Amino acid sequence: MSSDDTGLVDLAGAVLSRESAALAALVGTVESSVVAIARQMIDVTGKVVTTGSGTSGIMAERLAHLLSVCGTPALYLPSMDALHGGMGAITPSDLVVAISKTGQSQELVNLVQRLGQRGVHVVAVTESPESPFATAAGTVAQLPPTPSDADPGDMIAMASTLAVGAWCDAVAVVTMAMRGHTVGDVIDSHPAGGVGVRRRNPGDDAVPVVRGA
Repeated sequence: MSSDDTGLVDLAGAVLSRESAALAALVGTVESSVVAIARQMIDVTGKVVTTGSGTSGIMAERLAHLLSVCGTPALYLPSMDALHGGMGAITPSDLVVAISKTGQSQELVNLVQRLGQRGVHVVAVTESPESPFATAAGTVAQLPPTPSDADPGDMIAMASTLAVGAWCDAVAVVTMAMRGHTVGDVIDSHPAGGVGVRRRNPGDDAVPVVRGA
């Protein structure tokens, strides 16, 4: 490593340190909301629909995929697609999980308000519980504020993205545990890739995928 790289190495370390701290801040603050939303997902008679814009939309799409892998049928619908007629696929028997760090995205505010008028329950996952987005929702899952230096310029979603991703991971794991989803169940719905070629053991169908600490 050249001497010119020293400052860049320090910068990289600072980024990792800030992001690690943002994740650590979740512990002891969001567990109740994780369990509450997981119970709503278990109880819903329809489907789970996730939505968001920008980076939050990417995390919403990831959540829908992980929920489906973990035994909870879920689909991702981009907020702008929903406003262009896609919301017709959402019914009052469904549960919508919408993600927005600041709660200021006008398309999400519009969507959540309209879904509420249609009798659809929306969970707002946000750092801003007083935002128009959150106040329009039926349930708010509040995440701790991300330090401004952890998202460069307090604009580029980095640490906040990891935090909402970790919250989503916890929801997926808790719903999986509540459903008793097993290794065999995952393999049956995941025939491609490394999971698909995994050699099944005789007891896989009864082995839980996740366990508590």
